[in-house]
Amino acid sequence: MRAVVQRVRQASVRVGAEQVASIGAGVLVLLGVGKNDAEEDAQYLADKIAGLRIFPSTDADMDVSLLDARELAVLVVSQFTLFGDCRKGRRPSFTNAASPQRAEELYYHFVQCLQAAGCHVSCGRFRAMMDVSLTNAGPVTILLDSKKEF
Repeated sequence: MRAVVQRVRQASVRVGAEQVASIGAGVLVLLGVGKNDAEEDAQYLADKIAGLRIFPSTDADMDVSLLDARELAVLVVSQFTLFGDCRKGRRPSFTNAASPQRAEELYYHFVQCLQAAGCHVSCGRFRAMMDVSLTNAGPVTILLDSKKEF
């Protein structure tokens, strides 16, 4: 499972003319699900993101997590293109992305894990063509992959 985590001042998602979600300060998570991912990957990333110390405190630039500052929110947007492989040719291959059905299951499991950790979570619309708007704060952008050992 892969995530692009962006610290934001605000973020929103539109599908056509309809705004389906918006948050103020917090993080925007672009989430990709791979064909070899399981519930453990969703739990790992949810725990990691909830505890990431990427928000400023009075003493340091990055010392506060989502769990520390309960007024912060998370906007989760599915993005299977995070599993695009462009090593051959010019058109990405998505053979490593999970099937839509499995990806949806794990996407919502990830959301539930964040909620269980105490995060305020809003979501985009799974499998929809979305317009995502954000104001990146910092900018701070973190790439996470549940399959890479740290």
